[in-house]
Amino acid sequence: MISTKGRYALRVMLDLAKQNSEGYIPLKDIAEREQISKKYLEIIVKELVSAKLVTGVSGKGGGYKLSRDINDYSVGEILEVTEGSLAVVACLENGAEKCPRADSCDTLPMWSELDRMIHDFFYSKKLTDLL
Repeated sequence: MISTKGRYALRVMLDLAKQNSEGYIPLKDIAEREQISKKYLEIIVKELVSAKLVTGVSGKGGGYKLSRDINDYSVGEILEVTEGSLAVVACLENGAEKCPRADSCDTLPMWSELDRMIHDFFYSKKLTDLL
């Protein structure tokens, strides 16, 4: 399940994309438009900055803006920054140790197929598709 954090991160990114500004957008303005707590957005935006999806400047005239062209963002990368792995089962997470039952697991092909479908779906959707 995608958490509030992931959904709000998408809303922040969409808000910044809609502003399509060369300047920085104050977080309080985003919070007001999106009706999300500024305090909660501070946590989310910090992760987006760490992942270099947005850039931020503090002080007068500060705020946030997209760090790349709007066409270069996939929904999948935004969600993975805030949600972590989108794997449907633990054994399919990146870096997971091979399950000792993998060779005899009758359900693994189904989980693998679902995992690939989810990954492909979110990574095929661009931020621009949601505008």
